[in-house]
Amino acid sequence: MSTPRCLPCPSPFRPEGRVALITGAGQGIGRALAEMLYRRGASVAVVDVDAEAATSVAAALGERALPVIADVADRAAMAEAIPQVAAYFGHLDIVVANAGVVPRPATLRTIDPADFDRVLGINLTGVFNTVHPALDDIIAARGHVVVVSSCAAFAPGMGGAPYMISKAAVEQLGRALRVELAPHGASAGIAYFGIVETEMTHATLDRDDLGRRIEALLPWPLSARITAEQAARTVADAIEKRAPQSISPVPWIPYALLRGLINRVLDFGLAHDPRVAALLRELERRSLEKPASAAAMPMDSGRVRAHY
Repeated sequence: MSTPRCLPCPSPFRPEGRVALITGAGQGIGRALAEMLYRRGASVAVVDVDAEAATSVAAALGERALPVIADVADRAAMAEAIPQVAAYFGHLDIVVANAGVVPRPATLRTIDPADFDRVLGINLTGVFNTVHPALDDIIAARGHVVVVSSCAAFAPGMGGAPYMISKAAVEQLGRALRVELAPHGASAGIAYFGIVETEMTHATLDRDDLGRRIEALLPWPLSARITAEQAARTVADAIEKRAPQSISPVPWIPYALLRGLINRVLDFGLAHDPRVAALLRELERRSLEKPASAAAMPMDSGRVRAHY
């Protein structure tokens, strides 16, 4: 019987001379990553739904940057934008599906269904809309794809379930993509972040009474924070290594490894904690009082990159 041969793993590659496309690159993590990859020698397509932000970031970077105004939730727009980027630069080597939003806090009982759909449409379908039209170019370049999931993919989801659901699904998308690209000599990785210091983190956690109370219930390392620059460096270094996953901050790594056990204990504790019950009742009351027009709240903005 013949022994099956293992396919060769793609060798690491540096950003210098590569072309990288980053969604949600108008601010926050996406912008920091665009700046970092540009400094490391890559040409960068700055994709954002905010035309002013995309144009400003690209202009600040320099002549190897291209602003691309597109909404990741718009499949037709992304199907048009991705080939245009590849044609403009002549190739496409790196894709980072970073854009994402968070909903206004609510339970699954009180959430506006349109809010649920919007979060999934940007955070999950938006990743597919970004990656799918780029895969032929990625394979031709033996390149690398990063999908930005979150430590929320394996953390308790009460009060923000649509975000956690979307990020858990993105994790599975990334795992499938990694295996499917391997026979072509290309690669994919998943990025997971805890709480990232952004304006929307300050607005939803620091300057909101209910947000502060929610954060107070988070055990370490769930409460640990990193800067957008730290998150961007994690992704940039992972790209150079073609890492299958990158997690920041580091204390989340053992949580990720042991989540099957930890989550059983944590979910039981949260379900029987009177403080959590009281907070959820207040959350439901507040969410029902808010007008529907306030439903979907961008974090760092599909233009957007929210991570927890």
